[in-house]
Amino acid sequence: MVLGNAMKCPEMDYVVVGKLGATHGTKGWLKFYSYTEPAANVLAYQPWYLEDAAGWTLIKPEATQKSTQNIRVKFAGLDNPEQARLLTGKKIAVLRSQLPQLKKGAFYWKDLEGLTVIDQTGAVLGKVIYLLETGSNDVLVVKGDTKEIAIPYLSEVITKVDLANQVIYVNWELI
Repeated sequence: MVLGNAMKCPEMDYVVVGKLGATHGTKGWLKFYSYTEPAANVLAYQPWYLEDAAGWTLIKPEATQKSTQNIRVKFAGLDNPEQARLLTGKKIAVLRSQLPQLKKGAFYWKDLEGLTVIDQTGAVLGKVIYLLETGSNDVLVVKGDTKEIAIPYLSEVITKVDLANQVIYVNWELI
């Protein structure tokens, strides 16, 4: 397995772009669950970093395969399912600088996680803990003092994203 030295850089320097899944076949291949859109874009972002106990470690795929169903990846030195299985569930990230610049008003999900959500009355609803892709629209999952709420990421609901002040303003009423 080709691994670089562990890197202890600030968490914000890395953006998780996917995770390694179950083994595939008998030669040490792993399924790869991409968080990019479209999924195959993840193959263009190199190098990759593997999350481990030491932080993020450089890892280089020996080979990749994409099909209509999924993406598979093979790392040098992982030549059977038993060896490859050790990486199942591990996150893969790239450096933020590797990602393309977004158009004005567009955001990477990672940029929205942790932001405080404030409604139209000025009430703090909580912080974004993660986002979901539902097919029709993305959803912010916000953890408040007592519960989690799901807020659709729609232009009529999200009135402003202020990254500088770490706030998302929404037109949303709790029922």
